[in-house]
Amino acid sequence: MAGLRARRLAERRAARRRAAGRSAIVAAASAVVAAGTLAGLVSALGEGPDGGDEARPTVSSSPSPQPLPVRPSPAPTSASPSPSRHAATPKPRPAKPSSAPPRPSDARLAATRLYRHGDSQVLDWVRAHRGDPRRPLIEAAIADRPAAVWFADFTPATITARVRAVTSGAAGAGGVPVVVPYTIPERDCGGASEGGAPDLAAYDDWIDRFAAGLGDREVIVILEPDALSQTECLSADQRTGRYAALARAGRVLKAANPRARVYYDAGHSGWNTPAAQAARLRAAGAASPASSDGIFSNVSNFHRTADEIAYDRRVLAAMGAPASLGAVVDTSRNGNGAPPAGEWCDPDGRRIGRSPTLTTGESRIDAYLWVKLPGESDGCKGDPGTFTPDYAYELAD
Repeated sequence: MAGLRARRLAERRAARRRAAGRSAIVAAASAVVAAGTLAGLVSALGEGPDGGDEARPTVSSSPSPQPLPVRPSPAPTSASPSPSRHAATPKPRPAKPSSAPPRPSDARLAATRLYRHGDSQVLDWVRAHRGDPRRPLIEAAIADRPAAVWFADFTPATITARVRAVTSGAAGAGGVPVVVPYTIPERDCGGASEGGAPDLAAYDDWIDRFAAGLGDREVIVILEPDALSQTECLSADQRTGRYAALARAGRVLKAANPRARVYYDAGHSGWNTPAAQAARLRAAGAASPASSDGIFSNVSNFHRTADEIAYDRRVLAAMGAPASLGAVVDTSRNGNGAPPAGEWCDPDGRRIGRSPTLTTGESRIDAYLWVKLPGESDGCKGDPGTFTPDYAYELAD
């Protein structure tokens, strides 16, 4: 068993070195919002919150929103003003504590819709390739669907305005945006998505500024993919610091906007055991309604929705989470389930999954979301994080 594990680890390290050669584009553009999300079958080596684990990274880039006015438009039927590339970024102010509103009822969720942000790589490609024979399918199956907006570059001076650009646009369209803060220090354990804030103090400040852009309407926050599933590169003290920073982040986000719904990293059904993941989630404050609305799973991965629903319910139960906490599942690429042998890098034969929705019909499952945008390569069918039309067409066909 030890020999097999060693061989697998060696193979993964070799694959990571090959992927690193393809990921130069990520390091070359600090202004581009690049998001690294984890994929692959990973074994849990411990039951406690600090148990060892192994992972293989992917990279996903995402829309680069531009600043809009200081506050979101109050009228959901009015159009947002044109963005200004040189708008001053207001200094975030401490948010006044506020009690969280009741969990939305299924009836209210059914009356809302997810927001499709107008700035993404797939939309850029569709606009630039109107005559491409692949365009109609890619546009209908992928570009027209709402997807998450990632914030993965450490840019404190502009982050408030950039988040506000998305929440303002959603307010004007009457939709619910999905945003992904992804700058935890030591993210991805030095893999293809390495980066993040230089230290936890800088991260705390960045989160304060991020929260200042959330506005006052409903918004879904996918807080730091991989941050609780992939920790093998951290010392015990670093893990403790990370858990504390994530617990604080949830409190800050929900205090800034009591209608924000904050979800914490639960990995996926092929990774850590429910008990191991639940211990980490508890340590990071994810079982407390003061900082959390529940968990997310399957980000950038391929596991079937039914498997994720069962896994998420087991994690919530192991957390001892109150009934008010639920789960969201990334269904962007899981239409055919996970590939064999733990393949993670743009594996063949995958398909897009269920459309994003806030109405799942499943108890404790709050939404199916497209967190990883289909067609953005993991690094094998295209450069990491870049939109690859052949891959997108394959997923949509």
